[in-house]
Amino acid sequence: MRTLLVTGPGGSGRTTVAAGTALTAARAGHRVLVLSADRADTLGAVLGGPDAHPGLTARHLAPDDRFRDDLLALQERAAGALDLLGADRLDGDELTPLPGSEELALLRALRDAAHDGTYDTVVVDLPAAPKALAALALPEQLRRYLRRLLPPERQAARALR
Repeated sequence: MRTLLVTGPGGSGRTTVAAGTALTAARAGHRVLVLSADRADTLGAVLGGPDAHPGLTARHLAPDDRFRDDLLALQERAAGALDLLGADRLDGDELTPLPGSEELALLRALRDAAHDGTYDTVVVDLPAAPKALAALALPEQLRRYLRRLLPPERQAARALR
């Protein structure tokens, strides 16, 4: 799978470039997914809808809904541990996305597309470069934090105990 990331300052035409790139790839016979992280969903308007062109799927990321659904599902999977701790469950209506949920939604969509195998090409209409770079660096930053918090020696010792 080929992944193309399109970024640039606001008003530079990055959405137009992402849409044109996705359309060109679809017309060349590729199965294309184009992702938009833009809250305004201007990409959908440029393309004429999510499935307006054969071979091209446009997806607008809605991190608010996904965050809520994922957190409620996590609560269900961790029900035993939460009950053991005496924790109260959160209601879906009271959940609001945490800072960084947009970046996590984008990274998850990229991961899902890579594992899915449905698409030959993924085009991503990213936000402006500083925000895009911060989002793309997030997995490595988290990996580094986790290595500091849980060094391999401590993980091995805990597993042996």
